[in-house]
Amino acid sequence: MRESAIHVLDDSTINKIAAGEVVERPASVIKELVENSMDAGASRIEIEIVGGGTELMRVTDNGKGMSEADARLAILRHATSKIREVSDLQNISTLGFRGEALPTIASVSRFSLLTREAGADLGTRVEIAGGQEPEILEAGCALGTTIKVEDLFFNTPARKKFLKTNHTEAAHINDFVVKLALARPDIEFHFMNNNKRAVETPGNGNLFDAISALYGGQAADSLLAVSFEGEDVKIHGYITKPAFLKSSRAWQTCIVNGRVIQNRAVAKAIDNAYKSLIPKSGFPLAVLNIEVPQRTVDVNVHPQKAELKFEDESRIFKAVYKSVLDAIRPAEGERSLGQFAAVVEKPRAHFAPQQEQMHFVPASKPASASFNSTGSASAWSSQEQPEVSFRDAQRAIRQERSSYIPEEPQPVQVAEPLPGEAVSTLARGLLPIGQVALTYIVAQNEEELYIIDQHAAHERILFDRLSAAADRIPAQQLLVHLILPFDEKEWELVMRHQELFMELGFQLEPIGKREFRLMEVPADIPVSEAEDLIREILAGLRDMHAASARDIREHVLATTACRAAIKAGEVLNLKQMGMLLDELINTSFPYTCPHGRPTILKFSSDDLAKMFKRTGFGL
Repeated sequence: MRESAIHVLDDSTINKIAAGEVVERPASVIKELVENSMDAGASRIEIEIVGGGTELMRVTDNGKGMSEADARLAILRHATSKIREVSDLQNISTLGFRGEALPTIASVSRFSLLTREAGADLGTRVEIAGGQEPEILEAGCALGTTIKVEDLFFNTPARKKFLKTNHTEAAHINDFVVKLALARPDIEFHFMNNNKRAVETPGNGNLFDAISALYGGQAADSLLAVSFEGEDVKIHGYITKPAFLKSSRAWQTCIVNGRVIQNRAVAKAIDNAYKSLIPKSGFPLAVLNIEVPQRTVDVNVHPQKAELKFEDESRIFKAVYKSVLDAIRPAEGERSLGQFAAVVEKPRAHFAPQQEQMHFVPASKPASASFNSTGSASAWSSQEQPEVSFRDAQRAIRQERSSYIPEEPQPVQVAEPLPGEAVSTLARGLLPIGQVALTYIVAQNEEELYIIDQHAAHERILFDRLSAAADRIPAQQLLVHLILPFDEKEWELVMRHQELFMELGFQLEPIGKREFRLMEVPADIPVSEAEDLIREILAGLRDMHAASARDIREHVLATTACRAAIKAGEVLNLKQMGMLLDELINTSFPYTCPHGRPTILKFSSDDLAKMFKRTGFGL
């Protein structure tokens, strides 16, 4: 009788095949082991690796540990304490539940497990080399579990050669540890890489403190709280101000029912909420905890449980979008420019010589010159004005707020207020004190120094004002119509988007072959810049290809705001600066201009002390 061509595989081979799904790289091992420690109720987890994890990985926890009987079962395939029958898969609340992790890891490494449960005099040691028969002994050990994995893939060299460098593999492990620590701020995490401390969290249950420990004080200073509660959906966590960006989405952590996952709907919702606030090349830091009924998610759609499928993706998208948007849009009555300022990066050790002189502009008595609606000067005052006191400056800024009046820069003298006199300032706590390079407004409060980009700030003001127009943007009629010639592609674009141009305040009428008559322009745009602006808009439309109507409108409004905004090099007095800051604070998203550049930077008193090397010295 011919021998059958089909064979039933032995357990060792089955485990090695399963390892291809569960154990992709050293980081996969760490993830499985740490999640088991978390499920075991550990309040402290120590992770140690050597050689990117290929030489050694050790995970030690102070969880409930295992009895000898449980330790024997834990190394069997499909043995788990997390589920008992198929219906349990609908309500999985623990992290590791497949029952494949330990036997598959042991099949491709030199594996040892040391564990003791409460009340036991001795613990249990399990030794397995490459999936061979386990050696099980009694051993003395602390309460909890320690698992050591050495020589990963030593018996499957084909798998080992596909690993990256030790540095890259260690970086993947670091990322996993960071995200798991964010998911459980109540657990104290300690991660050692080649005997060097890489991650340490306080484990006090405070997510803010965990983020600060993992990402540093600069990130913590940029955090905005997220809070949302709807029917069957709760979201809480933190996102950063739009001016605090990172180069990849790796700085975004999504946690659903305690499990760190990836989900496109959540990532897209964050992107959409920040749209027009950040440049295309950056991503905000985000840590979002999402709570939904367990029955509405499927966590078993990925071999390593790294992805998750929601029953209603659109509902989650809307909830995340609203929660993030509410966080970055400041509530009425709770606005302060200090909230919106980007934190200045940690000062460098070297100092460069000053390249440009600082010019400070005094507050002055309003002159007869006026500004048009764009904020550009229609007349210039060259009369020198008397220098004034601090109180006079404040009083002048608070008075007539209907015009911007530029003047020649000259030093400003600041007098101390009288004893007991209350000092009120504009922009909810900020007092402008001058300009640098006729481009940046310098302002202060009692503890901090602020630098505002006057063009970026005015861009944001105008963009929000234009965006608020539900119907057509206010336009000004031209006494003398302009005839604009276009090439074939430009003419087609104008014809295709003629209604959009009308909504934006441009009335264009075709009059001949590839020519249009321009009869109206937006009220905020100088007539002299109208043609250039139209051509900029057309260039943008040509590059955007299949963009949505909303994307096109936002692009056009951003271009229009940029053209109409105060430019670098324009002189502003203190009254103008105060007005600009007050208008900025009342915009929807004061953090950045429409193109994503920050509008305002903050130097804390600590930052200044570091710059002047005053740290550790008395005043």
